[in-house]
Amino acid sequence: MSVTPSIQARPERVTLFATCMVDQLAPGVGESTVDVLEYLGLQVDFPSEQTCCGQPAFNSGFRSEALPVARRFVELFEQVDGPIVVPSGSCAAMVRNYYRELFRDDADLVQRAERVGERLYEFTEFIDRFFGTNAIGGRLSDSATYHKCCHMLRELGIDNPPLELLGNVDGLEMMPMERADVCCGFGGAFSVKMPDISSAILDEKLDNIEATGAITVVAADTGCIYQMQGGLRRRGSSVQVVHIAEILAKSISGSGRDPVRPGHRPE
Repeated sequence: MSVTPSIQARPERVTLFATCMVDQLAPGVGESTVDVLEYLGLQVDFPSEQTCCGQPAFNSGFRSEALPVARRFVELFEQVDGPIVVPSGSCAAMVRNYYRELFRDDADLVQRAERVGERLYEFTEFIDRFFGTNAIGGRLSDSATYHKCCHMLRELGIDNPPLELLGNVDGLEMMPMERADVCCGFGGAFSVKMPDISSAILDEKLDNIEATGAITVVAADTGCIYQMQGGLRRRGSSVQVVHIAEILAKSISGSGRDPVRPGHRPE
């Protein structure tokens, strides 16, 4: 199932699906996501009952264990109105692309999952769709390079919007990375099941990062961020890896730029 989001009218409120990795390991990513969404004039709702989308179990081959977790996701988020925003391409791809396979024995659940998937957007995808990539701007004195996460690029088809968002931050020098679209070696359980291959892929990625001369790496999935940051630390590198929501939130904090007013679309 590959669902293209269908909401067209700009919303006044959204619901945040934080993901379990953000909730447990990187709460600052969730906070930064909310900061940016509120800067855009949106009211952000957060269902406290949310847990996981089921992706870790699904990708590890534990389909029966993933099923009740994914069903719970659908049951919770079908109750909310409007767009659902998630700061993770891999979790968005799980819901939009793989729930049909997971729920294949339950036609009703497939349809319910599709309706939820039609309203679910990856963070940068949502901004691009409803506000445009020039909506954030901000200012930040930094040099950065961007890693194109596999799920976002290959499963959701999101390529240019993150780079355009970063390119519109005044003072942020973007350094092109060779083979930016090549995997970092994380791949969830792949990095555990095949550590030697994962490490070899990571080493190439780190070489390309260091060759840019950037002091910050930007990515849009927490798993990729932890993978690259861990590798850089083991090398003794001072390069920091951050989520795109964090760098955008930092750029608008104290930038002096007025928040977007509800109903106003930046030119």
